[in-house]
Amino acid sequence: MRPTRSSLRRAVTVAVAGTLVAGSLLGAPAQAAPSSPASPDAAASLAQRLGDRAAGTYADANGRMVVAVTDAAAARTVRAAGATPKLVTRGAAALKAATSELERSARIPGTAWWTDAATNQVVVSVDSTVTGAKLDKVKAAAARTNGAVRVVSEPGVLSKRLSGGQAIYTGGYRCSLGFNVRSGTTYYFLTAGHCTNLGTTWYSNSSQTTVLGSRAGTSFPGNDYGIVRYTNGSTPPGNVYLYNGSYQDITSAGNAYVGQAVKRSGSTTGVHSGSVQATGATVNYAEGSVSGLIRTNVCAEGGDSGGSLFAGTTALGLTSGGSGNCSSGGTTYFQPVTEPLSVYGVSVY
Repeated sequence: MRPTRSSLRRAVTVAVAGTLVAGSLLGAPAQAAPSSPASPDAAASLAQRLGDRAAGTYADANGRMVVAVTDAAAARTVRAAGATPKLVTRGAAALKAATSELERSARIPGTAWWTDAATNQVVVSVDSTVTGAKLDKVKAAAARTNGAVRVVSEPGVLSKRLSGGQAIYTGGYRCSLGFNVRSGTTYYFLTAGHCTNLGTTWYSNSSQTTVLGSRAGTSFPGNDYGIVRYTNGSTPPGNVYLYNGSYQDITSAGNAYVGQAVKRSGSTTGVHSGSVQATGATVNYAEGSVSGLIRTNVCAEGGDSGGSLFAGTTALGLTSGGSGNCSSGGTTYFQPVTEPLSVYGVSVY
């Protein structure tokens, strides 16, 4: 999302994705049912342990975790762990090879890609600027993967967009605060890296007379996160503003999962809801590529950049960019918050 000018114009950024294996071998002993369903983190850990025999996880319509697997033995392991197995033809290595083909041949501004565990494919989206020879190049790359990649079109132009969610200012730009964090008794806030690239000193008002703090780190492109150290000596609240006079307390940080219900708070459009469509997405902005992002169907607009993605009391991400708007709907990508927390050695509270 592009940051907005300090005139506070609310410029709209019009922008640019089996069969259940329940049987066991004849004569094999019955397995006891697990005492509880697998959590999203447990399902992801299981898929990682299964290696190439697994191909991603997601939550079904009932909120139960599904793990895509390539053989019956892996399916039994998944079921025993409290998740639902889904038999697919491509393992993790095949999907990784498809992604590598896109990395080599289709890194074009206006494209984005992610793994869709439900369809056992890598999806590559193209915005309205990807036409002619550029579109042909994307389609040729997809064709070389023998069906592992499907191409979808999204309207508009994919671009960056600029208590969590509230406005922060630097130079002639406005972004949104993501989450207040701390290391011991030193307090900071996280926001998007394409925002912290814009200025060193950050303010809480558009006239830029009230200093919040100074930039302590920034990472964009590649990643999209930055950190600002508070310099006013106060203790900022560990919550997110909901733009209705109330706040959501944030007590932990976690990893998003496909199918998860989420909310986003930002200084242009307030709070909007939706769900996670993919994790580990790569987005090719005109200003550079960013990998490892969370893809959602939550809308956002210019100035929402850096704002909070959360689920209940759990911090999930920082608003990076996307397509569409909050009038007609759109797609928004988020930098997972767990990475900058680890890099900078800070925590939510």
